[in-house]
Amino acid sequence: MRARDLVAPYPTVDLDSPVADAARLMAERALPGLIVLDERGAPVSILPGTQVLRLAVPRYCQDDPALARVVDEAHADAFVRALGERTVRQAMPERPRELPVTDPDATLLEVAALMARTRSPLVAVLDGDRLLGAVTLSALLERLT
Repeated sequence: MRARDLVAPYPTVDLDSPVADAARLMAERALPGLIVLDERGAPVSILPGTQVLRLAVPRYCQDDPALARVVDEAHADAFVRALGERTVRQAMPERPRELPVTDPDATLLEVAALMARTRSPLVAVLDGDRLLGAVTLSALLERLT
């Protein structure tokens, strides 16, 4: 089996999309992340939901779980609203990792190794310059198990 056998159309955002819109899209569709495209429409990164959380959750709560416990639900919602006008570009990690992109002929083991190495819940599949979609972790695990 090859990547082409598991690839499915997948939502994308661009670098200048509001990160709040990206978060909403992930929530509405229960997505683990989104493919981020540059100005030419080429994948430049995967924006995992966890990276959006890193931007939304105050650093003091990330560093000290005891502080996170004392914030009630009503105030926790304010953190997500605090994303405001920030863009996907601002949510991207400072030091980008290897881009989880492969071609349609990649084996499932190659896709799994790429996911594991890049810690990405999805891998973009490109046929030349054309984005075919993505292989998700859930689709890969379902096939492997």
